[in-house]
Amino acid sequence: MDQVFYLLAIMGCSDDNLDCRQARIEPARYTSYASCQEAMTDALRRNMDLDFPVITGACQRQTPEIARQTAPKPDGKGR
Repeated sequence: MDQVFYLLAIMGCSDDNLDCRQARIEPARYTSYASCQEAMTDALRRNMDLDFPVITGACQRQTPEIARQTAPKPDGKGR
């Protein structure tokens, strides 16, 4: 069975909070959904520099294989 962990995605949203897109992924990995949720407040504070009306977070369940495919590029911007 694959190991499962959670990544914290920082989402930028429109004023109505309906049109959201992933802006960043926090570098930490969490072993449970609860620990990811616990870290969200501090993560959102660190990412207030994003140019969106609303900034939110989402804990995403990942396996090591998926995480390798979606890891940010070396420039740190995910491109």
